[in-house]
Amino acid sequence: MIELKKEKYALLEAPLKDVKINHLFARSVIEKKVDGKVFVDDAEHPKTFYVVHPYGMSLLFGDSENSDFNSQLTDYCFNRQGIRNSFEWMQAFPGNWDTTLPGLFGDKLRVALDAEEAPGDCIELNTRVNFRFNREKYLEFKHANINGQHEIKRTDAAIFEAMTGSVVPARFWNNAGDFCQNGIGFSLFDRGRLATTAYSAFIFEKELELGMETIPEFRGKGFAQYACSALIDYCLENDYEPVWACKLSNIPSYGLAQKLGFVPALTLLYYRLAL
Repeated sequence: MIELKKEKYALLEAPLKDVKINHLFARSVIEKKVDGKVFVDDAEHPKTFYVVHPYGMSLLFGDSENSDFNSQLTDYCFNRQGIRNSFEWMQAFPGNWDTTLPGLFGDKLRVALDAEEAPGDCIELNTRVNFRFNREKYLEFKHANINGQHEIKRTDAAIFEAMTGSVVPARFWNNAGDFCQNGIGFSLFDRGRLATTAYSAFIFEKELELGMETIPEFRGKGFAQYACSALIDYCLENDYEPVWACKLSNIPSYGLAQKLGFVPALTLLYYRLAL
């Protein structure tokens, strides 16, 4: 695996267009919207690609039969050089990777169980869901449930900096200025206190992928649906296609997606890499 210099990231633009799963996070790295990493098999004429987003998501794509690359990839996935200090979640395309990878991981590949996680030195196999937005279903939900009684503000630099949690805008944008200039978000306040933010994790041409975080003390109150609704309305008003994806076992996110008019469209394997 060769780490590709940023000035050569354009080499991935054409191959990435052939990836038929949600890959906006990888595109944001390749187009240098965030500071990630790109690894390839050959710095001049690459055929196998590995893109790492700073949030901890990665995309493996291209030729799955490159034995030298696969050997180095296996070392990376098991963190044998101690490069990573947190888990990373990997998606792979095309589907023949899902035949190749079990052979590389051997008995250290464990299927995720709802009740417990696989040991940290194992690769955990999960399922990720890509959704398709149904406008009519969303508008029906909005008409019945969104009443405008909550205080919602457009997410500005101060809110960007104040929002805490694991899935916050700061994990997807380089800084508040970058977000305010190139992104969009809406935040719900409860009695004057910041509770929930829904925001564009990625935004390209006519696609906007939603990210959302609720501060722990405000969870379970249904606030996320109101902030997300404001962002979806922004999408509809500005001709963006709302995009949603989550882990199948993330029951709150999966359920919220369906409430808001998103319909499961594709399931794919999803690997939690070892530490």
